[in-house]
Amino acid sequence: MSKKDDKKTPSFENAMERLETLVDEMESGDLSLDKMIAHFEEGSGLVELCAKKLEEVEQKIETLVKKDGKMSTEPFDQEDKDPEA
Repeated sequence: MSKKDDKKTPSFENAMERLETLVDEMESGDLSLDKMIAHFEEGSGLVELCAKKLEEVEQKIETLVKKDGKMSTEPFDQEDKDPEA
């Protein structure tokens, strides 16, 4: 196993911070084509990681609902919410 495989998966916050750094460096115009491609590849992986983590969190979000005097939980469903209500 390589050292890269031994590294822990970055947190969402760390991944977002790294993405911001990559974008800033890419937008600077100071990178060679090879560095630009490497940044793009790394950024694509981080975007995928962040999207996956957001999806996992979305599935865990629950709304508290009071039923028969007891608090219970129900899965959060954005489609049921009226954004203009």
